[in-house]
Amino acid sequence: MMEKLPLSVIVLAYNEEDNLPDCLKSASFAAEIILVDSGSTDKSDDIAKSFGCKILQRPLNGDYAAQRNFAIAHASNEWVMMLDADERITSELAEEIKEAVLSNQDFCWRISRENHFVEGKVLHGVLRPDKVERLFKKSSAKYEGSVHERLQCPFPKKELQGRLIHFPYKSWEIHLDKMNRYTTMLAQKYAAQGKNSNFLSGIMIKPLWAFLKTYVVHLGFLDGKLGFEFCLLHGFYTLEKYIKLRSINRFNGRI
Repeated sequence: MMEKLPLSVIVLAYNEEDNLPDCLKSASFAAEIILVDSGSTDKSDDIAKSFGCKILQRPLNGDYAAQRNFAIAHASNEWVMMLDADERITSELAEEIKEAVLSNQDFCWRISRENHFVEGKVLHGVLRPDKVERLFKKSSAKYEGSVHERLQCPFPKKELQGRLIHFPYKSWEIHLDKMNRYTTMLAQKYAAQGKNSNFLSGIMIKPLWAFLKTYVVHLGFLDGKLGFEFCLLHGFYTLEKYIKLRSINRFNGRI
C-alpha cells in the first residue's frame, strides 16, 4: 500500500450522500479526511465511515468560518486542505498537492475551480473558474466572516496549475434556494453596517450592470444558454440583495 500524504483534508457536509463517494475517493491519497457533519439525515456519515473518515458533529448555525476553524483545530496534520463535498480533486492536481506538501514551504496555495453541470461546463461569466485558497499550514491560518468566509494567512500566495472539478448545483431549486438564503444574510449584514439602497442605484442600475458585466465583459455569452441563464440570475441576485436591504431599512423587512 502506498504511504499516505501527511495532509488533513476537511469536508463540510449536510445531506451530501450523492456527492460524498466521488469527493472522498478523489482525496484518498491524504492521511486524514475529516468530515464535519451539521446534522445530516441521509447516509452521509455511513459513506464517510466507509472511507475511514474522522467524523465530527457540529451545528452550522449559518457560520461557515466557525465551522472551518473548528475542523482545522481537530486536524492531525500540519498541512490542511479544504474540500467541498461537491468538488473533485483531479489526478493532476493531486500530484501538485503532494509536491507542495512534501516541499513544506511557507505558502498559501490557491486552486482554480472549474464548474460542471449536466448540460456542460461553464468557463466564462459569473461562474468562470475562480481561484480559492485551499491548501495551507494549520498553525498559520484562520477563517473570518460568517457569509463568504475568507482565509486569513500571513504567507505569500502561490497557485497550483491543476483544477478542482466543481459541481455546484444539482437543480435550479437548489440554486435559487441558495440565492434566497445568501441575499437575506447579505442584506442583513449590510443593514447592520449602516449601508443603504436607494431605488435608482440599488434596484435599477446595479442589477442591470451585474448582468451586463458578467454576460458581456466576462464573456458569459460564450457559454451559450447556460451562460445566459446564470448571468441573468446573477442580475436577479443583485436585485434581490438590494431590494431586501431597502426593505429592512425602510420597513423592517416587510413589503
